[in-house]
Amino acid sequence: MSTGKKSKKAMENKNTVDEKTLKYKIEAMREGGKILGNLLRDLKNYVKPGMTGKEIDAWVRSEIVRRGAKVAYDMLDEEFPGAICISINDELVHGAPTDEPLEEGDKVSFDLDIYYKGYFTDSAFTMLVGEKGSPAVKKMISVTESALWEGIEQVKPGATIGDIGSAVEKVLRKGHLGVIENYIGHGIGRKMHSAPEVPNYGKKGHGYKLVEGDTICIEPMSSLGKPANYVDKSDNWTVKMKDGSIGCHFEHTVLVTNDGYEVLTLPD
Repeated sequence: MSTGKKSKKAMENKNTVDEKTLKYKIEAMREGGKILGNLLRDLKNYVKPGMTGKEIDAWVRSEIVRRGAKVAYDMLDEEFPGAICISINDELVHGAPTDEPLEEGDKVSFDLDIYYKGYFTDSAFTMLVGEKGSPAVKKMISVTESALWEGIEQVKPGATIGDIGSAVEKVLRKGHLGVIENYIGHGIGRKMHSAPEVPNYGKKGHGYKLVEGDTICIEPMSSLGKPANYVDKSDNWTVKMKDGSIGCHFEHTVLVTNDGYEVLTLPD
């Protein structure tokens, strides 16, 4: 006859399994995140004026496989035409690689997920192609990356999603940038996108409270003009700014530790 309570031994076994699962998750995402961080670092050095999106995409695909990971975008329910998102100038996110060559001074954002040992990691950065570029775009890139780190600095057990969003939004608005609200960060792990949602705006103390072991993606997006955007019907993927202004995007996968955070997608 059952008392409705699990035996002490059963509870110990359950906790052991949970701890082992969490430990495996963290180690797998650390390793996958390092692969991703190193790949994106190398990509930044690889990109040159005259290269096409499809040429870069082919290089990224081969590098993902060479480094022992899998192409995460091949696992989407809706087929994405590439291994990496490449968003140029007025394109904000989800840019489908094309045969159009990059030009000196172009803004380009790269957004990449990979799959390694059963777990996803996700990261993005924005850069200027070549040595030239608009001072306003350079400032936007710098401010948006600063917003990412300000959001990351809020991460610790007990902190809320609103703490992160509020910090990100404050930096973007202080930099006089458009704050993108309809594309947001997310939880990540066994699935590419999972709860909780991580907006780039919010109120301190509001929303989901982080716990040790959570893994989330913080990804500020901004614009030089108004934040309104739309999906280009020519490929049904690429998101563009409605007013033709420049879009920007940064992202890291972050682990909540017992006393703060660990950025999993940094290079060596």
